[in-house]
Amino acid sequence: MRSSKVVSHIIYTVIILFVLYVTLLVFRSGHDTLGFVMLILLALGAFVYAWKGAYAYRYLFPSLMAFGVFVILPLIYTIYIAFTNYSAVNFLTYSGVQESFLREMQADVDQAYSFNLYPGTGGEEYQVLLTPPPPEPADGTNTVRPTYLSEPFSLAENAPIEVSARPVDEAGGTPRGSALTMRDMIKVRDPLKNLTVILPDATRVTMISLRNFAPNVKVWAYNEAQNSFSNLLNGQVVHADMDAGFFVNEAGEKVGPGFRTRIGWGNFMRIIKDEAVRGPFITVFIWTILFALFSVVLTFIVGFLLAVLLEWKAIRGRKVWRSLVILPYAVPAFISILIFKGLFNPQFGEINMILGRLFFGFTPEWTTNPYWARAMVLIVNLWLGYPYMMILCTGILQSVPSDIYEASAIDGGTPKSDLFKMTLPLILPPLKPLLIASFAFNFNNFLLVQLLTNGAPQIVGAATSVGYTDILVTYTFNLAFRDAGANYGFASAIATIIFIIVSVLSYVNLKMATRGDEVRV
Repeated sequence: MRSSKVVSHIIYTVIILFVLYVTLLVFRSGHDTLGFVMLILLALGAFVYAWKGAYAYRYLFPSLMAFGVFVILPLIYTIYIAFTNYSAVNFLTYSGVQESFLREMQADVDQAYSFNLYPGTGGEEYQVLLTPPPPEPADGTNTVRPTYLSEPFSLAENAPIEVSARPVDEAGGTPRGSALTMRDMIKVRDPLKNLTVILPDATRVTMISLRNFAPNVKVWAYNEAQNSFSNLLNGQVVHADMDAGFFVNEAGEKVGPGFRTRIGWGNFMRIIKDEAVRGPFITVFIWTILFALFSVVLTFIVGFLLAVLLEWKAIRGRKVWRSLVILPYAVPAFISILIFKGLFNPQFGEINMILGRLFFGFTPEWTTNPYWARAMVLIVNLWLGYPYMMILCTGILQSVPSDIYEASAIDGGTPKSDLFKMTLPLILPPLKPLLIASFAFNFNNFLLVQLLTNGAPQIVGAATSVGYTDILVTYTFNLAFRDAGANYGFASAIATIIFIIVSVLSYVNLKMATRGDEVRV
């Protein structure tokens, strides 16, 4: 018994040390927030599994931790991003932009050298001769720079090369033999780009063209007192504009990459104030509600009627018919959607071909007319969704006792009255949570809209990429990954609104369903 406890303690200690090591690596990589979260989870885990009073929570902790990591944290991060200007333009952090300024280098062409490349014996090693341009007419300020010859080196693909150089008179004169011609120089230009020649004064020069080497100098100097950068080449000074998320010069022009900054309710206010955003957003919002509602209602009606019909004992081969009508649920959704996309093609689809022959040339514009496009989305979603509702209704109907229908028949009941006064009231209460879940699913039915219409037809005059068949989730996707600028902050604001709407609607619907059950009892 003691040996098993010792082994468990050793395993426990090893796991704790390993997670601590990983957390330390996360902190060292610069991801402080992630490291802090990992440290909190480690402390909670150590407490739960070490304290005897928390024994019962040992079985809940893994699921609660997974829920926190994969649900709560992404939700919190999404809400945080909604209050920032995070986008493809304002992508870096503030410190990242500062580092970008400090890393920026530029070739100093005024200190450039023309060069010649001399092959060594056997052509395996080379030497570079760096020659300064001829001096300008003497004005008392120009100095003559020496000519430098590098040490022998070998050229290798994709490998950085550093070699020192000395003045020619110290190196014993220029190399013997002929320098490489321009044609031969072009053959080795790629590995030659990796060459850095270090001059005696520690200046580092690299190739800037097939004719010249030049030193790279820093472009910006940081002034910590004024929190600004000064351009060492032209004297320009830039300051951080925290509202715009850019460094700007005295003329207000943006310089360098943008950085993320908190903008408060700016993304949410844009929905209200910007007409080019507000109009399409309201259109998409209303359509999303109607799409989810009609999808649930239509699929339930068809599924319920088929389930009742296939429970009719007078129909022979009910199991075979039931298997056939469930087939749309068995086929992967994306295959069915792509097939229907071809069937609804206005020019070549079979649906318009049949409609045109039956109704004297009536061929709806399924892809360009907003109303017909939305009707197409509902029809395809009805095909995909009714088997699920039929399965649910079938399972509940099989638990309903047949005696009540016999009693109804004795009292003079009809199939219609049995359907609406007995069957429907009996199956609705247990179906309410599932109908609410179906509403939430269709509210975020990304796959259907993305594959079938891709949001088309487009809304003319919208400030963002949005169409009449877009629902909020596809609208958010377009903002984050397809719209010009990839506005992650604005997309996160839309995602936050979606979360609030779905949460409120689900709570209200569930509350109404629970209240109805309580009144019925």
